[in-house]
Amino acid sequence: MEQNGSSVKASEASADVELAAEIMKRHFRPSLIKIQPWEGYIFADLEIKIKESTDCYGAVLWPSAMVLCHFLDTHRDEYNLVDKNIIELGAGTGLVTIVTSILGAKVTSTDLPDVLSNLRYNIQSNTRGRCRHEPHVTELRWGQRLEEGFPQESCQYDYIMAADVVYSHPYLDELMETFVHLCSDNTIILWAMRFRLDPENSFVDRFEKLFHIQELYDLPSLCIKLYSARKRHGEAA
Repeated sequence: MEQNGSSVKASEASADVELAAEIMKRHFRPSLIKIQPWEGYIFADLEIKIKESTDCYGAVLWPSAMVLCHFLDTHRDEYNLVDKNIIELGAGTGLVTIVTSILGAKVTSTDLPDVLSNLRYNIQSNTRGRCRHEPHVTELRWGQRLEEGFPQESCQYDYIMAADVVYSHPYLDELMETFVHLCSDNTIILWAMRFRLDPENSFVDRFEKLFHIQELYDLPSLCIKLYSARKRHGEAA
């Protein structure tokens, strides 16, 4: 029995490493140093060039975004995004917004004001002429003026996308409030999360009290999990 258990663990570890390697192969760097530095990615059969801003924490691309984009790109039948209404929280450099837009969605891309200029540049330069719907970039401060900026009656989202948003621990209550406000009964959250500290584990525990959660990927080699979630009926923040 112990030997069988060891075999299963070895198989799971091998699958994790193979999937992580497949995801990370989508990233490439230019062969020559350009005046405008960028990082390259291949998703939806297209080359995507992302400009990072090293002086701004939110304008750096983290592996969780690649994990989420890989999942969406390889599960197009199960998660058909054509004409779906999507909002991305903490969009950062915009990779998830770009990929979901290329896959046909109507995307609202959100982040803090100091990130929006670089975010808008990346989205516009990578989606122009490639998308059914032009992505919309706007400010969203978690937990602030949610009904004013995103009224529940008119802002109905099929999906909420989030990649590596659980890192700014003083604002986790506001993040939870934002998830709840933006979710209707039919909204699906796709959330890639890198586990670093205990507060991230406790956030997942709190999250499960308000949302039904399903684990789609578990990648120990990257310390990343990908979740799908739906709001529990009758729950409030």
